[in-house]
Amino acid sequence: MNETMQTMLSRKSVKSYKPDQVPQELLEQIIQAGLYAPSGRNKQAPIILAVTNKEIRDQLSKINAGKDPYFRTDPFYNAPCVLVVLADKTVPTYVYDGSLVMENMLLAAHSLGLGACWIHRAKETFETEEGKALLKNLGIEGDYEGIGNCVVGYPEIIPAETKPRRENRVYYVK
Repeated sequence: MNETMQTMLSRKSVKSYKPDQVPQELLEQIIQAGLYAPSGRNKQAPIILAVTNKEIRDQLSKINAGKDPYFRTDPFYNAPCVLVVLADKTVPTYVYDGSLVMENMLLAAHSLGLGACWIHRAKETFETEEGKALLKNLGIEGDYEGIGNCVVGYPEIIPAETKPRRENRVYYVK
């Protein structure tokens, strides 16, 4: 099996992180992988908000958790870095394009020996007044929708073995 296939088949979501910050050069590689994701008509609608500032990261975590009682603690699992993918809603394929950016970054993080996890509610985060104000304060203008939060860091706990895939999910038409 080649290295790319091995990376895809062995990646798991990490849900516990050490506090150590990820070196900038590794973050840049992960971000570059995201920027090279395919996009409809090569519109490249998604943008990436790379958050390593603890204050902003904690603010995003709080907005993301909202009033949901499920999130009694940090929904970002204490990861020191959050790569938020937002996409231009005027592009018809923006959700798909942003999802591909997320997948590329998850695979890139794993290939670099880091842990990562897709955290939902980016859409809801940036629909709030606080989320909109945060983007404005960062100089991000446009009709963007949050696609996902890719949390990245050094795993505190290595995830268990990969679970077997469910059967009967492929239908061949020959």
